[in-house]
Amino acid sequence: MPPTPCSLCHTARALVKRPKTGQQVCKDCFFEVFETEVHNTIVEGKGIFERGEKVAIGASGGKDSTVLAHVLSVLNKRYDYGLDLFLLSIDEGITGYRDDSLETVKQNQVEYGLPLKILSYNELYGWTMDKIVEQVGRRNNCTFCGVFRRQALDRGAAQLGVDHIVTGHNADDIAETVLMNIMRGDIARLGRCTAVTTQSEDTIKRSKPFKYAYEKEIVMYAYFKKLTYFSTECIYSPDAYRGHARVFLKDLEAIRPSAIVDIIHSGESFQLEQSVQKGMKAMQTCLRCGYISSNDLCKACALLEGLEAGLDRSALRQTQDNSSAAPTGHRTIAMFDRYKNVGQSQPTEGIEKAVQAIEIR
Repeated sequence: MPPTPCSLCHTARALVKRPKTGQQVCKDCFFEVFETEVHNTIVEGKGIFERGEKVAIGASGGKDSTVLAHVLSVLNKRYDYGLDLFLLSIDEGITGYRDDSLETVKQNQVEYGLPLKILSYNELYGWTMDKIVEQVGRRNNCTFCGVFRRQALDRGAAQLGVDHIVTGHNADDIAETVLMNIMRGDIARLGRCTAVTTQSEDTIKRSKPFKYAYEKEIVMYAYFKKLTYFSTECIYSPDAYRGHARVFLKDLEAIRPSAIVDIIHSGESFQLEQSVQKGMKAMQTCLRCGYISSNDLCKACALLEGLEAGLDRSALRQTQDNSSAAPTGHRTIAMFDRYKNVGQSQPTEGIEKAVQAIEIR
């Protein structure tokens, strides 16, 4: 039986069956169509980027952020976006996981010619995830990590003086988030979780160029490109609530591969009634650290106060006393200044700020 030809170029032998479309394509065509689809997401509508922007890539060393760093480097050169790219990594303090993955990030730094900034939970909050899990247990520990990580990325970006953060959230991640928000009845997040770009008045703009990229195709891209990435799952994540949505989504995908993007489109179609929008809390700044919040204290400060008080899982329900002053002896988070270093030259680890052109082979 003769080999199946590529369904796009019709000349080379098909070596890849795309999970997203079912097309059988050769490696070169797969690389081209994957990169083109990401480019289309970037330029659709008004576009994600503005020429001359400083953009921090949230880099964990995993497949998504590694492929994102590679593809953005390629597309920035190919289409002349005019971006100044950085790598920004958050060290949560997870022994045997994050310390190893950060070594991969440092390899990516050298391979792609991008400056690297590493910021740790211990530096920002005086706690590591190992210490947090030791105190609160494995159940709900992802809540602490998610809240602390989001603020850490904004603070790291502010230190770098960048205008924009991009993350490797893929189509599977976004579809899972839609399902989670439906199951939790989280109307506020449901209304914005499918947006390619989000930004509030006092936070740095964030975008997800991989919004429509399937996780399996990202893995295939990394494998065939022989990219260096870290593949071990976080040791504290197996009990995470997201895992239940992930299992359900994978079952749906096995039956109907388009289910992932269908769920995303469904999320895009949700609209909040005016009466619901009026009932939502207005955003303000945290009295204690200055970060954006819907309460007098932001979630990070409330959680940190619970940890400092020696609470276990009840730290999640830490009541807010509307006081800007922390209890005596408690560690606090430094004041957040969104615009402190914008326009200033910031020191970064490693090599100069030149984007290395990476040719498709």
